Amino acid sequence: MPVKSWPIRLQSMMLAACPTGEQCAWRRAAGNAGVPQASIATAMKKQVKVSKQLAPVILIPGAGGNQLEAKLTPRYRPSSWLCRPATFSLPTIFKQQRAEQKENEDGFFRLWLNVPGILPPFTTCFAERIRLSYNPETGSCENAPGVKSRVPYFGSTSGMAYLDPSFRAVSVYMAVLIEALEAEGYVDGETLFGAPYDFRYAPGKNASPVASLFLENLKSLIEVVYMRNGERPVVILSHSLGGLWGLYFLNQQTASWQQKYIGHFIPVSTPWGGTVQSMRIYASGYSEGARFIDPLVLRAEQRSSESNLWLLPAPTVFGDQVLVTTEKGGFSAFEIPKFLEDIGYPEGVFLYNSRIPPLINCLDAPCIPVTMVFSQGIDTPQMLVYSEKGFDEQPIIVNGDGDGTVNLCSLSAVSKSWNSVDGQDFKVIILHGKTHSTILTDKQSVSMLVDAILSSTLHPASS
Repeated sequence: MPVKSWPIRLQSMMLAACPTGEQCAWRRAAGNAGVPQASIATAMKKQVKVSKQLAPVILIPGAGGNQLEAKLTPRYRPSSWLCRPATFSLPTIFKQQRAEQKENEDGFFRLWLNVPGILPPFTTCFAERIRLSYNPETGSCENAPGVKSRVPYFGSTSGMAYLDPSFRAVSVYMAVLIEALEAEGYVDGETLFGAPYDFRYAPGKNASPVASLFLENLKSLIEVVYMRNGERPVVILSHSLGGLWGLYFLNQQTASWQQKYIGHFIPVSTPWGGTVQSMRIYASGYSEGARFIDPLVLRAEQRSSESNLWLLPAPTVFGDQVLVTTEKGGFSAFEIPKFLEDIGYPEGVFLYNSRIPPLINCLDAPCIPVTMVFSQGIDTPQMLVYSEKGFDEQPIIVNGDGDGTVNLCSLSAVSKSWNSVDGQDFKVIILHGKTHSTILTDKQSVSMLVDAILSSTLHPASS
């Protein structure tokens, strides 16, 4: 994705300052045309009231955990006439959905999640619009030709409560947690914030400008939130892939910066060492259990995601156990490059070797209090068995322990090493029977997450 297709700086992603007395939050989509922009500090002065009781919270979602918007340019070449319209709607009885899903004035529309847009026969259109492509000239990944994208609602939780507001029942994500925090007095844009990002990318060497800019914007957001909340350290709560991003970000900062601005890091259901499920995504595609969607239609775009490479099993966690078997042999986490070659994705070998090892081999504990939360006791893919029909068929699943998505060995991968760090304030909360997604919606688990956040109010604001 070219830099010019992304908001230039955090200042232009935030809201314009509100008129005096007007109540508003950071809800506008990034890059809205015709909206006078203000500096972060100016906007925050008019929007945020200092809380003397609640530690400010920033939520970092997981993969697919926030909305993405896209715009089609003249360079876009649809694969069929079905893909010519920018948006797709169900029959007219869903009037609200049709009204909400129309294009914005600047031509952007919600690409993820738009429930009608991922259903057959439009699944192919979705897949070709959301896929990434590697640009050898820049050495980074970018959008498909003719597609621009952006992340709306940076700074707000609006884009991560429900992924498709028109179909809340099937797209609820952080809404239950957000509502629980609001019941405790948190207010979006004042003491509660969101850090959505383009979850297709990964940080590190040769990172896309999109990934690098998110890290810059996250740092700016933290510093401004800290300032506008009476210099009270921020609580970062992340889910899934967001935990990997959160740890990577923290470890790029100095110890003094972490200890000044961050009061508590709460990673939830983090795949520290990847997942076996990710190997299924690369081998045969995965439709998240939606039987009416052909996983092979999604496979190419899923393979193009840098973050999916990041989520492949790490040798340091899975060791030499066989994770995928075929008639010709098996693959362990030590053989990921050979696995990518054998499934027919040789271009992934270079991307994996040049980007992923530094990410999965550096999981140092941050210099701040950490409460790690995950669940176990759910059947989770531990080994994938492919028949003579090959990788175009879905595998037989051999299950192990985990949260249904992430293996237990990955969820707990950093526990021992972090607990052994001298002076590290480290706690682990282990739940039972909560899946990777229901840990954010189940009453018991949400209550525990809220309690972990509220415990941060005991930390006094820095002087």
